Amino acid sequence: MTNRPRVTIYTDGGCRPNPGTGAWAAILIHGEHRKELVGGERETTNNRMEMLGAIKALESLKKPCDVDFHTDSAYLRNGITSWIHGWKRNGWKTKDGPVKNKDLWQQLDQLMGVHKVNWTWVKGHADNPLNNRCDELCTLEIDRLEAGGEPR
Repeated sequence: MTNRPRVTIYTDGGCRPNPGTGAWAAILIHGEHRKELVGGERETTNNRMEMLGAIKALESLKKPCDVDFHTDSAYLRNGITSWIHGWKRNGWKTKDGPVKNKDLWQQLDQLMGVHKVNWTWVKGHADNPLNNRCDELCTLEIDRLEAGGEPR
């Protein structure tokens, strides 16, 4: 049993095209409280947006938490729960060269030292309302950026 707050997080990220204009979104839930976060970049990739959504969500927590984290990105979930151990052991290299998105993996790894995170993969574009809302927020942010809005 822990005294840390329990938070549920859903995230998504995407690009149009990939690479291209991208966005990330996160929904954080603690008790009756719900917060939506969104941001984007003009020249990025889908994987970077998936990771940035996770980073921004975890960074927004004001103190160490127990987190139930839901993502539709197998890349994000597998990377942080499995692959990262070998990357760190091998000096952030794979058999094909340097680890892609090393900067973001290192940020996420640091956040994993603060929060206790249980990672769950959810099927994207299916019947999960919170995952679908994150997807909708990403689409709206990409639309806003493509219409000339400033990245946030």
